[in-house]
Amino acid sequence: MKVRTVGYFFKQAFKSMWRNGWMGVAAVTTVAITLLIVGIFTLLVINADFIATDLESDVEIIAYMDVEASRSEVLEVEEQIQAIRGVTEVKLVTKEEGLEILNKKFGQDYDLLSSLGGVNPLPDLYRVKADSPENVEPVAKTLERVAHVDKVDYGQDVIDKLFAVIRWVRLIGAGLVLLLGLGAIFLVATTIRLTVFARRKEIQIMKYIGATDWFIRWPFFIEGMVLGFIGAMLAGVVLYFTYDFLVTNIRFSLTFIPLISDMGLIMKILGSLLVAGTFVGALGSLISVRRFLQV
Repeated sequence: MKVRTVGYFFKQAFKSMWRNGWMGVAAVTTVAITLLIVGIFTLLVINADFIATDLESDVEIIAYMDVEASRSEVLEVEEQIQAIRGVTEVKLVTKEEGLEILNKKFGQDYDLLSSLGGVNPLPDLYRVKADSPENVEPVAKTLERVAHVDKVDYGQDVIDKLFAVIRWVRLIGAGLVLLLGLGAIFLVATTIRLTVFARRKEIQIMKYIGATDWFIRWPFFIEGMVLGFIGAMLAGVVLYFTYDFLVTNIRFSLTFIPLISDMGLIMKILGSLLVAGTFVGALGSLISVRRFLQV
């Protein structure tokens, strides 16, 4: 393809955008709004996944020791727990520490040990973390067979429900993003079709004098890419500053909610939106022009 021909394509594309300014604005607005919604849902999905992963990593297995086990026997158990495959962290909470925690909950003015007749009925316990959520149950089952372990608790029902929620969040989120992406292509194709319709006679004349289909397509193709890119850029700017504002405020007001604050990852998502916007604009143009080339 000659440089002069390429220049002609770009000239025609920008001339069309200038001539059909309001239609171009409509196309850009359509892309921007649609991709903004896609971006919002994408950020919701990845943050929901991030929160779920964070909750997964916080899951602990509590191994309650036999009340009658001596401290030396309890300490020997720690080595056995560390040797279990899949265990990454083991922390001993002695009965004295457990009583102190309870005292803090009741308040400084309350002497819990005295009310219990000077006898601490609490058992020593181990807080155990697995290397992955999938290994929580196998580790817990192994712990039940360790000597001097009286009871093991890891909230099996909670874990199962958490895994189910995570699966549904990922599936529904991916489905919504896909549907919104298809909707964006449809909306852009419909909007650009109006531009093509306004030039249908020009296209027919070019076909009659022997212009090839791709010679006619290229200006519209470039026009769609430019409009899609501009719309995606607008959506990306709004999304970036809005997300940055929300994360900054939530981090200080709702510190218990973990959100993705890595702006490098957010920039990658916004870069993907730019690529998606350009692709959507180009595809929408090709779909729109195809009908009018059948002369």
